[in-house]
Amino acid sequence: MIVHDKILLDNEVLLEEAALLESGGFINKEQYNLIKKELPTFKIHRNILVRLGFFLLGALLYLSICGVIALIGFSGSTNDNFIYIGCYLFAVVGFAGSEILAQNNYFRHGLDDTFILGSILNAGFAIGISTEGDNFSAVAITVATVSLIIYLRYLHLLSALIFYLALTAFFGYVIFEFLEAGQAILPFFIMLYSVGTYYLCSNLIQKQKEFYYYNGIFLIKNTALVLFYLSGNYFIVREFSASLSEVYYEVSPEIPFSWFFWGFTFLVPVFYLFYALKNKDKILLWIVILALGFSIFTFRNYFHVLPVEAALTLGGLILFAIAYFSIKKLKNNESGITFKPDRINNSDSLLNSEALIIASTFGMQPEVQTPDSPMKFGGGDFSGGGSGGSF
Repeated sequence: MIVHDKILLDNEVLLEEAALLESGGFINKEQYNLIKKELPTFKIHRNILVRLGFFLLGALLYLSICGVIALIGFSGSTNDNFIYIGCYLFAVVGFAGSEILAQNNYFRHGLDDTFILGSILNAGFAIGISTEGDNFSAVAITVATVSLIIYLRYLHLLSALIFYLALTAFFGYVIFEFLEAGQAILPFFIMLYSVGTYYLCSNLIQKQKEFYYYNGIFLIKNTALVLFYLSGNYFIVREFSASLSEVYYEVSPEIPFSWFFWGFTFLVPVFYLFYALKNKDKILLWIVILALGFSIFTFRNYFHVLPVEAALTLGGLILFAIAYFSIKKLKNNESGITFKPDRINNSDSLLNSEALIIASTFGMQPEVQTPDSPMKFGGGDFSGGGSGGSF
């Protein structure tokens, strides 16, 4: 299913690991360059700005091709229905371009991103135009299916995220439209759905024998954590329910079981924090920070206990106190939760051992520099050493 050369994929992982060792000081620049020279890899751009530039360049190319097709299609007098088939042709162009670029070893380059995302977008537009916009579920399931196929074939990480979001939108729409109590049970369904996704991804990661699909599964797993929190956040549930109501309210009405959603809004970030500290999960810690911030925003949106300037000042003082005492308590810890820098980024310990491992693996000989001797020989100027005829 994967179109890319698996040897190049393996080499890409080795280069990423070598880059981490080089940035951490475990190997020097020359050793990293030698590893990079010995391992062929894709046409890839690791700089996000360069990748974005090639994405824009690819967008011009993609739009130019689709523009030529559109001009040819609309120029025919008997081709009035071209608008119904145009997006299908544009999607085919995206698939063809993605395939050609992948066959030529373009991976995370920018150009391939354009054609991949263009094919997904036009596939959704094609179904939407064919159904005249009356079948959202068909559009959502089409986008989810196309995105999954593209991820499985091209390992495009953003496609995995689009797949999960589109699948979520499909299930949510079906629950809301086709169940009598859909609006009432929708938050609880999304909670169960996200929990199921999390445990499914956890099992897939444990059973994964090859690393190729790891990043996509890991991304969906963490997205499920965010979705679980948002599905029970009081602000999201209340405002979304008000937007779906047929009667307009200047202020959104109170929702049933508000006590449950208020508790959910503040208890879930605390649970995430405990779980992140227990498992030393940095990504989850970032999710905790964002969730706590959104929880405070939710409370401030409905209850104005203090003026804004007073609330910001008090919040800053509390955060400063938490940071100060946390650093003071953790700065001397050698293991577990610690404030000390990550050894992979800042450490001179194990430097020689890591260098020897890399050297032995790739056949490099460590460079030994002999210190200059204080005794200069030659010409017979001292003790006759290397005498040139004079003492």
